Amino acid sequence: MATTPGDEATVAFMLKRWQDPKTGLDSAWREDYKVYLSFPNKDNPNKVSVVDPENQVLFTAREREKAYKPEQQDPEVVQPFAAYSPAGNVKGKLVYANQGKMSDYELLNRTLDLRGTIAITRYGGEGRSKKAINGAMFGVVGVLVYTEPYDINDGLVSESETYPHSWYLPPSGVERGSYNIDFGDLLTPYLAAKEDTYRRPKEEITGIPPIPTQPIGFEDAQRLICELDGEDAPAGWQGAFDCTYKLGGPGFKATSSFTNSTVHLDTYNIEKIENSANVMGVIRGSVEPDRYVIYGNHRDSWVHGAIDPSSGTAVMLEITRVLGKMVKEGKWRPRRSIIFGSWGAEEFGLIGSAEYTEEYFSKLSERTVAYINVDISVFANATLRASASPAAQSVLFTASKQVDAPGTTMSVYDNWIRYYNRTSPNYGIIPNVGFLTGAGSDYAAFIHYLGITSMDISYYYDQSKTRARIYPAYHTAYDTFDYASTYIDPGFTSHQAVARTAGNVLLRLADSLLLPFNCSDYAESLEQYFAQAVTAFEAKLAAKAISMESLKKAVQFFRDTATKLDRLIRDSDLVKETPLKARRINDQLMLLDRAFLDPLAFPDKYAFRHVIWASRSSSVATFPGLADAVEKAESSGLKEDWDQAHKQLSIVTQAIAGAAHTLDDVI
Repeated sequence: MATTPGDEATVAFMLKRWQDPKTGLDSAWREDYKVYLSFPNKDNPNKVSVVDPENQVLFTAREREKAYKPEQQDPEVVQPFAAYSPAGNVKGKLVYANQGKMSDYELLNRTLDLRGTIAITRYGGEGRSKKAINGAMFGVVGVLVYTEPYDINDGLVSESETYPHSWYLPPSGVERGSYNIDFGDLLTPYLAAKEDTYRRPKEEITGIPPIPTQPIGFEDAQRLICELDGEDAPAGWQGAFDCTYKLGGPGFKATSSFTNSTVHLDTYNIEKIENSANVMGVIRGSVEPDRYVIYGNHRDSWVHGAIDPSSGTAVMLEITRVLGKMVKEGKWRPRRSIIFGSWGAEEFGLIGSAEYTEEYFSKLSERTVAYINVDISVFANATLRASASPAAQSVLFTASKQVDAPGTTMSVYDNWIRYYNRTSPNYGIIPNVGFLTGAGSDYAAFIHYLGITSMDISYYYDQSKTRARIYPAYHTAYDTFDYASTYIDPGFTSHQAVARTAGNVLLRLADSLLLPFNCSDYAESLEQYFAQAVTAFEAKLAAKAISMESLKKAVQFFRDTATKLDRLIRDSDLVKETPLKARRINDQLMLLDRAFLDPLAFPDKYAFRHVIWASRSSSVATFPGLADAVEKAESSGLKEDWDQAHKQLSIVTQAIAGAAHTLDDVI
């Protein structure tokens, strides 16, 4: 876990590898920071209990996960907790609030008085901290969170069907996690968290639980949920337990041994400012050393972290070993510089080294070609999966065509199409590359704040065979080498496939005379977003005398300039022409995502500046600012909200037109 002795030992391990005289990089160093983190109190564990009116404890939830292997007995296994949940002692009647969404609490609030209650919620559907933030708005005083076996285990609940007998989560397994919304150090927003940096009072922090919050295993959740009184929960709220899920009376049913009892939640979490380090390494370019390709993966875990993040760290170490050896032997050196990063404290929400963005990466951002993220490299061993800026789609495809898919006779590309595909107007059926919306991993600060073309690469499971929202041992004490080698990737062949694919992409970005980005692919994505916006919002906007015609023209202008630049690239023989021409075109390609940044577009969203890929609450897959603004205006009916929708339409229109101008010839 971040900032622990084990984390510091891993820092030393990374440095030793990257400073190895035979296989190391040109140079490697550590960047140290002081970060604000949250931990459970080792001397006073968090507790969840059911207490009767005579103050007798009738039930106590597990404080630690059950040990099936020696790894779970390691004294360094941290007790399950909700990072950044406040310490507190609360009690109340229990209610079941599904996923803790605002709509879930609103449904409960129609028939129940939620004031003074404790809500039990399941993971999924809403961010971790929002489950508590939403509940507190209705008077809920504490929140429990569990992993529903219907969502993660395909309904399996017994020990005989779960790890160590399968990949499924055991009944006592608890998903830990960071319960905060904003990424980056919470005390130093937009500043590097150095020792002498200004730190705001912790009372000014937003986006963390305002009430005590604690995750529990589903065996304990079952005991609580199946004793609840009240109306039946909606069909969509039901799960895998052998009972009908009810909303709560509030509280337990009269026939239960828990009748008239309250749930007590006692949390003793403590916040600390601790030392954390990024480990950095570089292979310097031979021709354009001032142009950087950054490859990164976070280093810290919640417990053993075999899959998250060590599967990604292992892949990065293998790539650096191979490239480092060639450099040391004088056999190769890239055209552009390659920077490798092993990020610290990501699990606490310091995603993509966001706390270091201002001090460190802002110095590099105008010179950075791309960011490659391989965090969890292998979720399972079925197929490649990638999310990326549309400009990077083509290089992902080219690389994946050159790598064999393990366990098959086809390429990674052809295997990928079998599991995730879409129909492109330009190419026909191709692998479906996801968009980098939201702040799901280490790429967040790079794409959303700095506008660096980014991609996230992993191997994934066959989603037609499981409902699991992620690999079941995620953030638990069961994410171990045994789990990884037995159930996730026996033989580590998928790790190899990811390393070969990501390594191929890295070499193309670092070595190609012309950057392997495709602007026309970006145009297709903008057209896709525009079509969705027209379908969902054009009539509603027109009813308020707001036209989408300017947005249509901007998207068409982007397509025209992208086509023109593609033609220039195709018709040029850059090897024979002045190097400045290649440099000029590369700058246009490199800075394309930067052109979509607007620091004033989302005043209520911390560190989101990219008007195309920022997070959104709307379910419509389109321009985020526009979608959220229209849906808010439609809900409220207020003129000022429709004015905001018009403003967001103007913001995205001018951003697209501005980006199109960067692809055009010089004035």
